[in-house]
Amino acid sequence: MVLACNVIIAHAKPLGFGLPSIGDGLTSSQSDLGTVSLYGFFLASGFLITESALRTSFWRYAWSRFLRVFPGLWVCLLVTALVLAPLAALYENGTLHGFWGHSQGPFHYLTTNWFGSMNQFPISGLLSGTPYGREGHGPSAFDGSLWTLRYDLVFYASIGALMVTGVLRRAPRALLLLTGVCYLLIVKDLVSASDWTTRPLPRGAIGPFPLLGYLAAQWMLYLGFLFLLGTVARLYAHRIPMHGSLATIAAALLGLSLWRGGFIAIGPPVVAYLVLYLAVALPSRVARLGRGRDYTYGIYIYGFPAQQLVVLFGGARWGLIPYIVFSLLGALALAVPSWHLVEAPAMRWKRRGKTSDPRLRGPVPDAAPVAATAGAPR
Repeated sequence: MVLACNVIIAHAKPLGFGLPSIGDGLTSSQSDLGTVSLYGFFLASGFLITESALRTSFWRYAWSRFLRVFPGLWVCLLVTALVLAPLAALYENGTLHGFWGHSQGPFHYLTTNWFGSMNQFPISGLLSGTPYGREGHGPSAFDGSLWTLRYDLVFYASIGALMVTGVLRRAPRALLLLTGVCYLLIVKDLVSASDWTTRPLPRGAIGPFPLLGYLAAQWMLYLGFLFLLGTVARLYAHRIPMHGSLATIAAALLGLSLWRGGFIAIGPPVVAYLVLYLAVALPSRVARLGRGRDYTYGIYIYGFPAQQLVVLFGGARWGLIPYIVFSLLGALALAVPSWHLVEAPAMRWKRRGKTSDPRLRGPVPDAAPVAATAGAPR
């Protein structure tokens, strides 16, 4: 929840005022609050998705991932294209004339993005007058946060492939080696950069992937590294020391890299350690806050359109803090019914025909969790 809300807070300046994201100026444009939170997301995702894969069969895993992602996404796309975008059109133009038949209209938006590719972000040329639209000199994105969804889907599919081939259970050292290779490539980016305050360097595109299209190679590397760290953390949970002194060192390294440079290589592993440490060290009652009511996905998929509508309707006129509050409330107003009416009912289908085979729930060799990870979310 904190990471999801951090992304909304990070987007407040660019979406509401056309300014760099929160934290950009303090880090010499190396990173910002949104990027750090994104890294935390993919670390946690790698850990939890691997946990799911170790406790079930491949088909149950694939079905569970489908139910967690697509029903909520499909309703979000429908709400955005058929409810929020028409409201924006009426507010901007006073009419829906030309809205439905536009070359990048709502129906094209739905068919293009239905399987998570997010290859179309504007709808019918709207939102060009918002700060984010003026910065881009054209129609603005309705749900820009969903650019990361295709990477999630590719990584989920990768875990499925590792399940089918047996690598996930029988050869965890191969994943440890792959994680190390990815990190060496990241270090190479830092060493070859003109200065230590660079962001991830462009590496071209990878693909096309079925239904998703092309993905940016640099984000495949960096987000994939965080996801792999989460996977490795789950596989070797019993060997990872979780101590306050190490967390203090990690926090100091994070702050120093953001201040002086080197974040692209230093930041990902220390952010990963801090997220894992907090999952272990925070009081157990904190873990109960979202149990049974997980609004995180809803905040992720609805936060950006909520912020765009808030600024369109003048919600930024009172300043940054009120705009952030309005944005968070707007995101929650959509995320809460998304969970109770769409996501939770869809998730109940996971339990239909659930296997009772204990072999699918046992620990993998050399990778059993211990008490040190008892505080991590499941």
